[in-house]
Amino acid sequence: MAKTSPARTCPVAAFQKMISGKYKLRIVWDLKDGPRRYGEIRSGLLRGASGSAEITPRVLSRELKALTMSGLIDRKDFGEVPPKVEYRLTRKGKSFVPVVAAIREWGERNLGEATALADAAE
Repeated sequence: MAKTSPARTCPVAAFQKMISGKYKLRIVWDLKDGPRRYGEIRSGLLRGASGSAEITPRVLSRELKALTMSGLIDRKDFGEVPPKVEYRLTRKGKSFVPVVAAIREWGERNLGEATALADAAE
């Protein structure tokens, strides 16, 4: 009787699922410079977000939890009152930063012109 191997997940599909969401890449990018607290991450997401709605606390918490579950970031609770929690990249998260940098560079090269043309058309 032949053994059946478990279905392998496509690495691209698995990667896409891991980073799906509006803010995950930006959170990882902000954490590349070191640990940040919740409020600092939220402020970082609001930088350069002209015309977009503010991120709600619920959505940010969900994104942070998903990144923690995927092993890209680590949550450190200091057990203080008022609560003090820091988020930092794990080794896996740090290995992901060059990927985000490549996406950012591609965007600067290829999307900057499209944005300028769209702005000129208005």
